[in-house]
Amino acid sequence: MLYSKTTPEQKRLKLRELLTSGTIQQFPGAFNPLSARLIEEKGFPGVYISGAVLANDLGLPDIGLTTLTEVATRAGQIARMTELPALVDADTGFGEPMNVARTIQELENAGLAGCHIEDQVNPKRCGHLDGKNVVDQDTATQRIRAAADARRDPNFLIMARTDIRATEDGAAGLQAAQDRAKALVNAGADAIFPEAMATLEEFQAIRDAVDVPILANMTEFGKSQLFTTEQLQNIGINIVIYPVTLLRIAMGAAERTLESIKATGTQEGQVPQMLTRSRLYDLVDYEAYNHFDTSVFNFQVPGTR
Repeated sequence: MLYSKTTPEQKRLKLRELLTSGTIQQFPGAFNPLSARLIEEKGFPGVYISGAVLANDLGLPDIGLTTLTEVATRAGQIARMTELPALVDADTGFGEPMNVARTIQELENAGLAGCHIEDQVNPKRCGHLDGKNVVDQDTATQRIRAAADARRDPNFLIMARTDIRATEDGAAGLQAAQDRAKALVNAGADAIFPEAMATLEEFQAIRDAVDVPILANMTEFGKSQLFTTEQLQNIGINIVIYPVTLLRIAMGAAERTLESIKATGTQEGQVPQMLTRSRLYDLVDYEAYNHFDTSVFNFQVPGTR
């Protein structure tokens, strides 16, 4: 009932344990607090909170328009609804190193288990679009050093994302990604997120370059093939995220339903695909609220939709 009983400190410890377990961890992307609860119920070990999803949910493109307050508030609302650790996308840290430091402490306050900070230039672009630019290595490492120094809980995970692979072609781009990953780890990154790796061999190159957990982004319609967990596990990837999958599938269903209502004058044809009333009540745990205060919640939870 209400919010998670697991403390943020416990969630941070759990995230660290998961990343060093020797088994790849699947973190689906939650697009709202209720979807985080569904992720937990289906047996996943953690929740990812995408910056693109947070922006898109506001009707904005993923180009750095969201603010620290918006991201920390929404990420906190999602994180508190699940017992699972939540990893959030903190874009470029919302400013210069001092802003990055504040970002970390605000995300700690919001109950997150960790975040990743990227090395793009502001205004940023979606990681799988062309035309990205990255900051120089000194600026990138300053961001990560500021993040690591600012955290008050040493178990809050600082992950560094690098987009440098896409800025150069061929072997030069891959070598730049390896060099950048090493520099970010030396600056204090606990894990590395190499964005827009096209092949397993490219992921392997990053795995060979650093001795910290590696994240693979399996987003649809992007630069990377949609590798299986087995394929990623075999090359030593520690965590895989599906950042926009649930939002895309939910919005696709919403669009089809609206089209059906417009065309037929009723939603009846879409009802079999809907979450039933009883299933929704189960997800929001109506029964627990009923038991907590029957003077207020004095209804019977229905068994059908």
